[in-house]
Amino acid sequence: MSKNQNLNLFATVLTYSAPAGNYRGESEENRTVLQKISKQGQKYAVISPESLRNALRETLILLNQPNNRTRLHTEDQLAVEFKEYPNANKYADDFLFGYMVAQTNDVKKMKELSLPPKRDSIFRCNMAVALSPYKYDAVFHQSPLNAGKSPWQNASSSALIYREVTHTSFQYPFALSQRDCLEKPEWVRALLHAISQLNRVAGGHARAYYEFAPCSVVVRLTPKLVAGYKTYGFEEDGSFPELKRLSSGNDANDLPGNEFWVGGEIVRKMSEAEKSRLIQANVNLFSNPEQLFENLANQFLGDGTSVSSY
Repeated sequence: MSKNQNLNLFATVLTYSAPAGNYRGESEENRTVLQKISKQGQKYAVISPESLRNALRETLILLNQPNNRTRLHTEDQLAVEFKEYPNANKYADDFLFGYMVAQTNDVKKMKELSLPPKRDSIFRCNMAVALSPYKYDAVFHQSPLNAGKSPWQNASSSALIYREVTHTSFQYPFALSQRDCLEKPEWVRALLHAISQLNRVAGGHARAYYEFAPCSVVVRLTPKLVAGYKTYGFEEDGSFPELKRLSSGNDANDLPGNEFWVGGEIVRKMSEAEKSRLIQANVNLFSNPEQLFENLANQFLGDGTSVSSY
């Protein structure tokens, strides 16, 4: 792939399967409701791209990247704090995820500082959708009464809490454009590292432990402006049927294998015949998703070196 091309990165990440109740809609009395969408006549739990971006911000902080925005947990409503006006040249989160300053006086001050009052996110992400449909599962637990000499109470009696849950994995697509990323490649590299070990994509006050690190991942690195494949392409069994379309260009299949990177459990479970076919098509295969993202970052941002290994 030529270094002179403006490449675009399209990826679909699949998480491991686990019980999930970590992204909630509004509660109905004592019933905690999962957010869902309808697909082919069934309900599937979803997690918003805003929740994914927030978790990535917090992961980037743990990776010691410069951040402007932090979540405040001491307020009586959802709240964040900025150190200063947004500055994409100074802070990784402002550069990667964008911002908008709307108040007229603040817009004027930013213009005086030669800072744009709004910026698009260069990290494009859609919602995470469950692979398994919601089966109307629920769990119950008892919230105790604060009694005796307790100095505070939330309610005058104990309560039975009804919580919707689903056992599933989630898949979500994201995209990056090389022309947007090369100004701050070190921050984009950190973003790819954060995706490879993502956690705390949370609702429910972050009480649920559900990892969003990749179980499997399919990536296309291409000069094309669209992914060209089904971005929600993982099936419930963890397979990705679109891989059948990959080839070296010498047969009737229609996607160039050398533009694709496939990693994780999907490679570890792959038959030797299928591995051989994909290697012949010059697909980059990795049994470990973290290794895939490390090599992908080098190809997308760095010296162009990569090692295909499964």
